[in-house]
Amino acid sequence: MQDYTSKVPKYKFADTLEKQEEQLKTNPLMLRLIESRKKMAGDPYRPVYHYVNPENILNDPNGLCFWKENWHLFYQAYPPEDPRQHWGHAISDDLIHWRDLPYAIYPNPERCCFSGAALVEEKRVIAMYHGTEAGNMVAISSDPLLLNWEKVTGKPVIPMVNPDGSKPPYRVFDPCIWKKDGVYYSLSGGTLPNGPGGKHMRANFLLRSEDLIHWEYLHPFLEDDMFSLVGDDGACPYFWPIGDQYMLLHFSHMSGGQYFLGDYDKQQDKLVVTHHGKFNFGPAAPAGVHAPSATPDGKGGIIVIFNMNPSKPTKGWNQIMTLPRRLTLEAKDKISMNPVGDFESLRYGHRHIDNMTLSANQEIVLDKISGNAMEIVAEINPKNAPMVEINVLRSTGKEETTRIMFYKNRGFRNRNYRNGAPASLISIDSSYSSILPDVVSRAPETAPVFIDQDENLKLRIFIDKSVVEVFVNDKQCVALRVYPGRNDSLGVSLRSQGQDAELVSLDAWQMRSIYE
Repeated sequence: MQDYTSKVPKYKFADTLEKQEEQLKTNPLMLRLIESRKKMAGDPYRPVYHYVNPENILNDPNGLCFWKENWHLFYQAYPPEDPRQHWGHAISDDLIHWRDLPYAIYPNPERCCFSGAALVEEKRVIAMYHGTEAGNMVAISSDPLLLNWEKVTGKPVIPMVNPDGSKPPYRVFDPCIWKKDGVYYSLSGGTLPNGPGGKHMRANFLLRSEDLIHWEYLHPFLEDDMFSLVGDDGACPYFWPIGDQYMLLHFSHMSGGQYFLGDYDKQQDKLVVTHHGKFNFGPAAPAGVHAPSATPDGKGGIIVIFNMNPSKPTKGWNQIMTLPRRLTLEAKDKISMNPVGDFESLRYGHRHIDNMTLSANQEIVLDKISGNAMEIVAEINPKNAPMVEINVLRSTGKEETTRIMFYKNRGFRNRNYRNGAPASLISIDSSYSSILPDVVSRAPETAPVFIDQDENLKLRIFIDKSVVEVFVNDKQCVALRVYPGRNDSLGVSLRSQGQDAELVSLDAWQMRSIYE
């Protein structure tokens, strides 16, 4: 087997928190990461309160978990001296302020460390991930900051080929891991040629093990999946309980991030799917939400974070992470979605706008509110207006603007919800966000959201240099990357189309950097 030993310096750390912290103060790799982050801090498109890695580029988030009072975020990192995927590492005690740590998992015997998940046990954390050209790997750590990792057997525990050279009946790719009745279970992402005309369809393959070393293949995991599209695949799966149901989050390279809700049949070891939803509503690239990493929050919900793709070249870095979202089960097959973290600690420069009429077809520029690192909380009664919008990152002459639009009752009907009433639509349009010639265009990101007839529109908008995330009534989120080219693209305005609407209230805060 080829030697894939990494060229990145690797260090052994102590097994107590006090000693680890002392070692990190002088660790050459840590000092390098700190210096790299400082050098890139002046990039006008680099977020200040969304996580972005300290050096070079990144890809999927991996292994999100909570261990010894810290949230741990791993991700596909590409160290500059050896730009193959390693697992990068950051920790946070509030899901907002992230602290970089040294690379966690290095390649060899695999060529690259691809995506995977983490399972927290009482005395250790188990990471299971895909090692390219080898198979699915398992690594274990038990120290306070998860700095030292040891690979079980030193080789793939689920190899890509059988000992006789034949291919197994399942795909070996992007595994997740959980435990039931003392036995470990794992899903591997992939496809099966069981669609119409023999076309490929999403599949996730279930395996089990009693010792993390010997794995037995069982069967495809999902039952009654009528939601996947022809051509979907089941990459980056994460399977966790949510309320009294279960959720399988995953990423399709064709149609993006999404989830299945259902009931876990523990006798047959299958997820019986009852509902489906999406996390992005257009292509993952350019400028879109990409793959998830998810973990239980300890309170019946799930914390999930995604990477986001760029749509403009940026020197020395590319992707970023979304804000963490908390998913909870509001009722059967009905998910609530909220940003989670200590946002209040970042706020300053508060501005408030009182109740006011949004007269039809008249744009109202909010003179006191502007910025490109802000949080905006707005409540609007759309009344009978067919569309209301908030423009952010708006230049003085509106040469650049990012439009956030709400269309009441303009979506598809869903006969399984609210007597078949149509959904409303929330949309972000970046068509006029930038005048720069190297920004790649993206169609509007448009998602359904079910809002009751007498329910006001409640928006929570996060603007952070090159990312806009919009949470709607605790029910939906749309997000994309934007790259304004003008220095005055900082403004905010409101507009109601066709008929009057009412602004109930609007609050805005500037947001501090999490890296200072």
